[in-house]
Amino acid sequence: MKALPLTCFSALLFCLALASAPCRADAPLAQTIARIKPSIVGVGSLQKTRTPPMNFIGTGFVAGDGLSVLTCAHVIQKLLDANPNEVIGILTGQGEAAQFRPAKVQALDTEHDLALLRLAGAPLPALALGDAATVREGQAMAFTGFPLGTLLGLHHVTHRATVSSLTPVVMPSENAQRLDVRRLAQLQKAPYTVFQLDATAYPGSSGSPLFDPETGLVYGIVNMVYVKGLKEAAISAPSGITYAIPGGYMQAILLKNK
Repeated sequence: MKALPLTCFSALLFCLALASAPCRADAPLAQTIARIKPSIVGVGSLQKTRTPPMNFIGTGFVAGDGLSVLTCAHVIQKLLDANPNEVIGILTGQGEAAQFRPAKVQALDTEHDLALLRLAGAPLPALALGDAATVREGQAMAFTGFPLGTLLGLHHVTHRATVSSLTPVVMPSENAQRLDVRRLAQLQKAPYTVFQLDATAYPGSSGSPLFDPETGLVYGIVNMVYVKGLKEAAISAPSGITYAIPGGYMQAILLKNK
């Protein structure tokens, strides 16, 4: 057996140590998740005569002074269209011990699919918004929410994401038969830019904050996925293409409703 020079032997030991050491690449994200989870809430309704009384619809997160909750307008619209006896609010906590806090719908921005809820009582930890204008293609992101609802209790789920494109929100339809009234109305307006993500999201992910894995600054809010075929395919066969509304529109709705 040929002897290795000391420098080579030392280098070999160093490489072996690196190979056997636990990977620390996810440490910043893990720390960020632990820090921001108390600010990410479920959005739903409460009806005491129903079993179960709490109904989960989507995700939201606390911003501003700790009493403002941002989510998607389509999440709130589902609640507003439901039984008028239901009380809209948020779900906080963890697991089966989730608690319901009533909230008031303070503002709806349907054009940018944003809703602002207002809480009463003690404030919750708030997430800070970053400058969405600085986001670039290829930038690493993450989002945390409740993709499949509360089937097993309120459990946060985090997905990694890459900003794959800055794209207009309105895409031309493949054929004229798919141009419904809502799409035609959007086409008549100047399109605004959204973040297209290389990431997998599910229906309950709507309203999840899109954040920097290291700093936790929020740059967008997840609001839709590209679905292949029927809408049920969003769960059984996700496309891996997700969209998020840039944070500038969230800043605007917060400032307008101070």
